[in-house]
Amino acid sequence: MSNTALQTETKTKAVIYGRISTAAQVNKGHGLASQETRCREFARMKGYEVEKVFTDEAVSGGVIDRPGIQAALSFLRSKRHAGEYVLVIDDISRMARDIRAHLDLRDAIKNVGARLESPSIEFGEDSDSILVENLLASVSQHQRQKGAEQTKNRMRARKLNGYYSFSPPIGYKSETMRGRGKILRRDEPLASIIQEALEGFASGRLQTQAEVARFLKSKPDFPKNRHGEVTIETAHRILTRLLYAGMIERPEWGVSIREAQHDGLISYETYLKIQTRLNEKPTAPARADVSNDFILRGAVACASCGNPLTGYYATSKTGAKHAYYMCYKKGCANHRKSIRRDQLENDFAALLTSLQPTRKLITFARGMFRDIWSQLSAQGETVKAALKRDIANAESQIEKLVKRIVDSDSSAVVSAYEKRIADTEKDIALWREKMATQDQKQKPFEEAFELAMVFIASPISLWNSNDLATRQAVIRLAFDDRPRYCKKEGFRTPAIAYPFRLLREWSHFDSQMAETKGFEPSKQLLTTYSLSRGAPSTTRPRLRRR
Repeated sequence: MSNTALQTETKTKAVIYGRISTAAQVNKGHGLASQETRCREFARMKGYEVEKVFTDEAVSGGVIDRPGIQAALSFLRSKRHAGEYVLVIDDISRMARDIRAHLDLRDAIKNVGARLESPSIEFGEDSDSILVENLLASVSQHQRQKGAEQTKNRMRARKLNGYYSFSPPIGYKSETMRGRGKILRRDEPLASIIQEALEGFASGRLQTQAEVARFLKSKPDFPKNRHGEVTIETAHRILTRLLYAGMIERPEWGVSIREAQHDGLISYETYLKIQTRLNEKPTAPARADVSNDFILRGAVACASCGNPLTGYYATSKTGAKHAYYMCYKKGCANHRKSIRRDQLENDFAALLTSLQPTRKLITFARGMFRDIWSQLSAQGETVKAALKRDIANAESQIEKLVKRIVDSDSSAVVSAYEKRIADTEKDIALWREKMATQDQKQKPFEEAFELAMVFIASPISLWNSNDLATRQAVIRLAFDDRPRYCKKEGFRTPAIAYPFRLLREWSHFDSQMAETKGFEPSKQLLTTYSLSRGAPSTTRPRLRRR
């Protein structure tokens, strides 16, 4: 055998391993190429034949369960009896940035019959070499931990200033602004879709999280999972995300709730309404199979048992299809007794028509609501002064609680004080938002109330639009509970919604209808409206019958 052949057979083989830890390095192509170049140059100088290169991209050095390094170990294990192999790394920090992970990998490399080498450090088995290696591994671990601490501190500082420092949630996108860094901006049309879903749930138009999920699924632009669905978990994440209210907090970082630098999709007050509704006893979801074919399915109840009616098609001997509603509750006197669809829906339309107030009463109501609107608009400064007092008192309470925390030795007491402080800070955030609302220009009465007045004046007109969403909204807004229906007697006296009850009370006044000017609104109506605006109770007048 020639000398050249003998040298080829006995030549040491090298395997190169490289690692980069950030996605930015992957996208820009930095790191891996330079590591491989240095390792190849080192192998050439040592006379090693490079057989294979293994890499890990965007993987932390704090763990050993990485695809690239595990593949390298598997390859070396398969070549254990095929000659001498060396694993070459560019720097000790590329193999691991954790002392425990480094030692585990060193043992693993030794167990597969290879040795570790690097152009940056000479590995050895003597005590001095091991000391230097362990010191460098410890320094590498320290650098990783320090970098993580600095990153966290920078992110915390940005959160303290109201900036969101993670990947933008659906409905937002990040834009870099000079002097401010990355800031969230609305990402249309997703932002408007999510805003409509949030406001719909807060108002009760969307009753459950399942309905929110179905609403989002109905929007072509909203992303779906691989099955083409929007899950209830997705709807829940959207409903509970404080970020959509233009607020930010991170309790585990010591960042209490505060106003964010980005614009919210909804107000903080709307967000709180959503959380309240989520914590309430769940109601039965609206049926997913409701359509204009059976618009009253699930919306009208049986007069005998109160069970919601369902709808179905029956086929006659001639092959013609006929639509019916019926009660499927076993034991009910009306069990499986069919009601013609046209009969029920015509009676329901007549019921809506009966809710329609007179033109004179609508004129009166419109004038009264306009007066309320004007009164509340004039109360802006009074409301702001009251809110400022509330904020000052709350901040004073927080200072007292902080002093008590410092003086207390009981962890239970400290925890209770911290909870009270967190709750008070949420109240302050809500009051500040209401103050900002008072500073905004008041909407014209027509813009604020016109749609509501159209519904109150003629719910049957909206019902006759044949738009499915509009008709479902009419059902929910016109009645406090499912109207009960008897096949022979028609609808029983329904529980109509408050606006219609109020108008009916006014229509029963013994005296002649008063002029709208100088007529004071009802205490209940103005109280409800004023509370939503943050108005002091002392400014609420009462209704006088004339």
